[in-house]
Amino acid sequence: MAGMFDVDQSASKSATSAAFRKNLNKVYKWYTGGFLVFLVALAILEQMGMPRAWIGMAFLLATIGLYAGIGIMSRTTDAAEYYVAGRRVPAFYNGMATGADWMSAASFIGMAGGLYLTGYDGLAFIMGWTGGYCLVALFLAPYMRKFGQFTIPDFLGERYGGNIPRFLGILAAILCSFTYVVAQIYGVGLITARMVNVQFEVGIFLGLGGILVCSFLGGMRAVTWTQVAQYIILIVAYMIPVVWLSIKQTSVPIPQAVYGYQLEKVTAKEKLLAKDPKELEVRDIFKKRSADLAEKLKDPATALAADKAAAEKKLADLKSSSAPAAQVTAAEKELAALPKDAAAATAAWTRAKAGADVKSRPLNGMPPHAQQFAGDPNGDAAAQKTYDTSRRNFLALIFCLMVGTAALPHILMRYYTTPSVKEARESVTWSLFFIFLLYFTAPALAVLVKYEVFHVLIGTPIDQLPAWVSAWNKVDPSLLSITDINKDGILQLNEMSIGGDIVVLATPEIGGLPYVISGLVAAGGLAAALSTADGLLLTIANALSHDLYYKMIDPNASTARRVTISKALLLIVALAAAYVAAQKPADILFLVSAAFSFAAAAFFPVLVLGIFWKRANRVGASLGMIAGLGITVYYMVMNQPWLRSIFGVTSPVDLWFGILPISAGVFGVPLGILVIIIGSLLTPEPSKEVQELVDHVRYPDLKGTAARAVA
Repeated sequence: MAGMFDVDQSASKSATSAAFRKNLNKVYKWYTGGFLVFLVALAILEQMGMPRAWIGMAFLLATIGLYAGIGIMSRTTDAAEYYVAGRRVPAFYNGMATGADWMSAASFIGMAGGLYLTGYDGLAFIMGWTGGYCLVALFLAPYMRKFGQFTIPDFLGERYGGNIPRFLGILAAILCSFTYVVAQIYGVGLITARMVNVQFEVGIFLGLGGILVCSFLGGMRAVTWTQVAQYIILIVAYMIPVVWLSIKQTSVPIPQAVYGYQLEKVTAKEKLLAKDPKELEVRDIFKKRSADLAEKLKDPATALAADKAAAEKKLADLKSSSAPAAQVTAAEKELAALPKDAAAATAAWTRAKAGADVKSRPLNGMPPHAQQFAGDPNGDAAAQKTYDTSRRNFLALIFCLMVGTAALPHILMRYYTTPSVKEARESVTWSLFFIFLLYFTAPALAVLVKYEVFHVLIGTPIDQLPAWVSAWNKVDPSLLSITDINKDGILQLNEMSIGGDIVVLATPEIGGLPYVISGLVAAGGLAAALSTADGLLLTIANALSHDLYYKMIDPNASTARRVTISKALLLIVALAAAYVAAQKPADILFLVSAAFSFAAAAFFPVLVLGIFWKRANRVGASLGMIAGLGITVYYMVMNQPWLRSIFGVTSPVDLWFGILPISAGVFGVPLGILVIIIGSLLTPEPSKEVQELVDHVRYPDLKGTAARAVA
C-alpha cells in the first residue's frame, strides 16, 4: 500500500508540474506578443509625431510597471518561496532567469564598449564569463543543489560546522555582492537619465524604485519570474540594432557572419588614421600640452600663482576695454576654474597630463582592434616585456572571471530553485545557451560601431554632427565629449572622448534607427541592470536575515519575522548602494571585475574543496577564506587608483608579475586553496556525519546516517 501511495503521489506531483509548465508557457507567450505589439505601437506613434521624451517615459513606465506587477502578484511571506521560489522553477525558465541575472549592466552595456575600446583584450571578458559556466556545471551547481540549503553561507555553515565559516561567508557575500550591485545601480542611473532626460542622481533613485518593487514583496519567487520577463526584453533590445547595422553596412542580417569582414575594413581604416596629417596635428598639440603640464608639475605653487596672475590680468584688461559681456563672463569662469591651492593643482594637472598622454597616441589611445597583445614578441627587450605582461594579464583576467563566475553567490543561489538535481544540470545548459546569444553578438557589435564611427563620424564638420552627440554630452561629459583642439571645424578621432558605457546605448542613434529603438535598447539595458541588482540585493538581504539573524542570533524566529527582516534589510542595502553609485566611483567593468576577484578568492576554494575533499574542515576553511580574500583586497587597495585615493595610499604602485589589480583574485585563489589544505591537515578531521554527507552528495548510491538525513 505504501508503494502504491508513493506512485500515486509521484504521478500527482508530475501532473501538477506539467500543468505549471503549461501555464508558464501560455503566460510568457502572451507577454512576448504583447511586448512586440507595444513596440510596434510606439514606432507608429513616433512617426505620427510623438515627442522623444514621451517615448522614453513610455518605455520606463511600461517596463517598471510590468516588473512591479509581477512583484505584487508574487508577494509571499513563506520562507521557501521567498528564499528559493519554492524549488519549483523548471530548468528552461531557470536558465532564462539565470541569463537575465547574469546579463548585468556590465554584460549589456559595458562588454561591447570594452571591446570597442580595447579590441582583442576585451575578449577576455567573453571567454572568462562563458567558461565560468562550464565550471558551474561541472563542479558546483548539481552538488550545491544536493546539499539543499538556501544560501552560500548556509552551505558553509552546514558543511564545515560552526558559525565562523558561516559568518566569513556572510562578510564575503556582502563584499562581492555590494561591489557588484553598485555597478548595476550606476548603470540604472545612466540609462534612466538618458530615457527621461533627468539628472544622473535622480535617474538612480527612479530606477531604484523598480529594483525594490521586484524583490521587496516576493523575494526569489518575484525575482525569478521578473527576470524571465527581463531576459525577453533585453535580448530583443540587444539584437535589433546590431542586426540593423549589419544590414546597413553589408546587406547581411547576421552580424556574427560579417564580423571578420568588417574587422578587416576597420583595420585598414586604423592604418590610415594613424598616418593622417590632421590626426598627427591633433596628437602634436596634445604632446605639447602634456609637456607644458609636466613643467607646471615641477613647481605647482609657482605655476599656479603665475596662472592666477595671468587670468586676473586678462579679466582686468577685458573690463577696462569694455569688452563684450560674453568675453568677460568667460574670463571670470576661467579664473574661477583654477585650482584652489597647490595640492589641488597637482591633482588636477596630473589627471590632465594623463589624459593628454593618452590623446597624444595613435587611434585616441586605443590599440589596433585586431592586435592580440601590446608590445612585440620579436621586438627589442622593452617590446618583448610589454608583450609578455599584456599576455599574462589577459590570461589572469580570464582565470579570475571564470573562477569568479563559478563562485558568485547570486548565481549559485539560482540553482537552489530547481525541482531536482537533474534539472539543476539542465538549467546550467539553458543558462549557457541564453548567455551565448548575447556574448556571440557583442564582438560583432563593437566592430560594427567602430566601423560606423571611423567611416561616418570622423571627418564630419563639428557643426553638422548628429544630435545624439550633444544629447549624450548633456547626460555626462565624461562619457562623450568633443573638443576642436586644432580649430579646423572638422572632427578628428583624437578630438573625441567616448566612454565604453554608452557604446551599446548609443548604437541605434549611431546607426540612424528611429528613436523608439533607442528607447528599446535603454529598456533592455535597464532590464539587465535591474535583473542583476534584484538578485544581488536579495543575496545580501538573505545573508543578513537568514544566515546572520536566524542561524546565528535567533534560531527561534518565526518565518514571517525572518522574511520581514529580510525586506527591511533589502531596503537599507539598496539605499546604501544607490548612495555609493551616485558618487560615480569607477567604471562599470572595473567594479564588476573586482566583484569577481572577491568571489573567486573567498568562495571558489572553500566550495570546491568542501564538495570534493571530505578532509577539509572548519579551521582550514576559515583560514583559507581569510587568506584568499585578504590578499586580494590588499592587492587592489595598494594598486588600484580609485581605491588608493579612498584609503589614502601614497606608497608607489607595486604590481606583482605585472598583474593589474582587476585580476587580484589570481593571487587569492591559490593561496586560499593552499591554506585550506594545510590548515585542514594540521587540525582534526571533520565528524563522521559530515564526511558521510560529502560522500553522499558526490556518490548518491552510498548509504549512511548522513545519506538518510539528506534523503
